[in-house]
Amino acid sequence: MSTEGIKDWIILNMIPGVGSSTFRRLIKFFGSPSLVLSASLKELAMVRGVTPALCQSIVDNRDNIKIDEELRLIEKYGCKIITIEDQAYPQNLKAIYDPPPLLYVKGELTNSDSNSIAIVGTRNATTYGKTVAENFSSQLASRGITIVSGLAHGVDTYAHKGALSVGGRTIAVVGNGLDIVYPAENAKLFDEIANSGAVISELPMGTKPIRTMFPQRNRLISGISLGTIVIEAPRKSGALITADLALDQGRDVFAIPGQIFSEKSKGTNWLIKQGAKLVDSVDDILEELPSSSFQQPVEDNIKTEDMMIEYQLSQDENAVWNVIGSSPIHIDDISKRSNLPVFKVCSVLVMLELKGLVQQLSGKMFIRKTASL
Repeated sequence: MSTEGIKDWIILNMIPGVGSSTFRRLIKFFGSPSLVLSASLKELAMVRGVTPALCQSIVDNRDNIKIDEELRLIEKYGCKIITIEDQAYPQNLKAIYDPPPLLYVKGELTNSDSNSIAIVGTRNATTYGKTVAENFSSQLASRGITIVSGLAHGVDTYAHKGALSVGGRTIAVVGNGLDIVYPAENAKLFDEIANSGAVISELPMGTKPIRTMFPQRNRLISGISLGTIVIEAPRKSGALITADLALDQGRDVFAIPGQIFSEKSKGTNWLIKQGAKLVDSVDDILEELPSSSFQQPVEDNIKTEDMMIEYQLSQDENAVWNVIGSSPIHIDDISKRSNLPVFKVCSVLVMLELKGLVQQLSGKMFIRKTASL
């Protein structure tokens, strides 16, 4: 699409009152953003569902949008615009009832992103929630599945980190302009995601994060994905809004059970009561997806003798590696099961990490890094 054509898409998207539904109605009636922007007040009034006030807003604002400044910021921050008519536009998102007409993208979207799973949950996650998010994310990403989340504190952060830790793809969907990193503490993570995946938004540059925008953002998280996993969510939680949106979009909803006395598990346990699929392993999710959506894992049951020869493992390294599996295990439990003192286990784990055989999660938890075998 030409620069002039892109300009018209951006201008129409930035006019106050023109949301995705109105944008779609206008394009259906006139055929293109340029024709919408050149239409008279009388012609705009002919579009069903477009109020007189909105028609006036289009006429009043179409020549006042600071498009050159917007384009300057897009270029300055290394972003691009993808419209719903572009081949690069996510097909899963295009299929929902209210897709955004355009996306601001920092990074790259690929065809493989059609095999995406969203991971969402509370910002105030416990160690359990963080560990589950990182573990599930890393396992799914190692199967070639793109992890989608919202870059927020807590579950979102560990979902992104889990995918990155195994060299997988992850997409962050944010509720602000791409020239703003929110939360600011995730600036490094923002860059890492953009370098190996994508950060996307439907909002113009300079748009600040406000609470009312997050439900709108959440429909993109669920819309890009084949299904949504909810990990630790209070009964009133944005993660439950995302789950509701996923159901409305005809997508699967998965819930991780939590402690019955924990307020942060009330929402996930409620989802299970309402019919969400209870999951306690990645296999519970994979069995709901087409087999073509993911890669088969490398076998865990590699012979001990082969491991010792191929990776030149010492007896202590082999003892520790044998008690670590695909489920997270705490360093104290590794010590007990391997009959080695904790200080020895610590040094052995460092060597196994350097050899690419294990991965450390938060809370001194470890899993076997089968993707590298």
